Amino acid sequence: MDLPKNEFKAAIMAGRQQLGLWCTFADTGIAELAAGCGYDWLMFDTEHSPIDPLTVMPLLQAAAPYPVSPVVRPGALDPIQIKKLLDFGAQNILVPYVQSAEEAALAVASVTYPPEGIRGVAGGTRATRYGAVANYHKRAREEICIIVQIETKEALDALDEIAAVPGLDAVFIGPSDLAASLGHLGDPGHPEVKEACFDAIRRLRAAGKPAGFLSVDQQFVGEVIEAGSIFTAVDTDATLLRRSAVARVGEWRKKLG
Repeated sequence: MDLPKNEFKAAIMAGRQQLGLWCTFADTGIAELAAGCGYDWLMFDTEHSPIDPLTVMPLLQAAAPYPVSPVVRPGALDPIQIKKLLDFGAQNILVPYVQSAEEAALAVASVTYPPEGIRGVAGGTRATRYGAVANYHKRAREEICIIVQIETKEALDALDEIAAVPGLDAVFIGPSDLAASLGHLGDPGHPEVKEACFDAIRRLRAAGKPAGFLSVDQQFVGEVIEAGSIFTAVDTDATLLRRSAVARVGEWRKKLG
C-alpha cells in the first residue's frame, strides 16, 4: 500500500484556497455529517473542546470516506501528544500558542523521525495502515503538514524568524488570544487586532509561507482571504448549530405571535 496523499498540504503549497470548519464535538456522527458538507478541511480541536487525543482516532475514521482533510490541534506543544495524533493517522497538525522560532523548531522535530527529529517510531499503527504502507517511516514526513499558531504580540514580533524555521509548512493566525494579548480581550474584531492579523498574513505570504485563519465573522473572513489567508476556517460547528437553532425557534415564535 502506498503512503496516503495529503491533499490539504498539496493544495496550500500550490496556493489553492481551502475552506474549513472548526469541529468541537467529540461525536463521530457529527464528524461524519460535517465531512460530507463540502468543506476542504475539518479541524478537530483538542485544546478548547471535549475532544481529547483518545477520541481523535474515531473522528478521523468517521471522516475518512469523504473528500475532506482532517487537521488536528493538540492541546499544547507536547511531543508526546503529537506523536499519538500522528500514530492515529493525522497528517495535518496545528500546534497552538507557539511563541518563538525555537518552539516552532520543536514542533517540526515532533513530526519528524530521527535523526532529523524526535518522533517516536512504532510500526502497527493506523498511520502505517497497521504495517501495510511500504517504507512509511522513510516517507511519512513527505505527507505530514506541520502548522504553528501565532496568538500573542510576542509571537507576532518573532513572526519572521518563526516563518523561516526549516521544515515548517504553514502558519495560522489566532485572533481571539491575539486580541487578549493586544489588550482587547473578547474583541477580535477590534481595528487594532484586525490590522495585526492582516499585517501578519501579508508578511507570511511575502515570505512564501501559507497563512491560515479562523473567524465566525463572515466579513472578517472575506477580509483575511483578501489579505492572503489560504486555508481559512469560516465557522465552528457549535456556532453553526446554535445560530440555526436560535433562528428556527425565532421564526416560529414570530409566526405564532
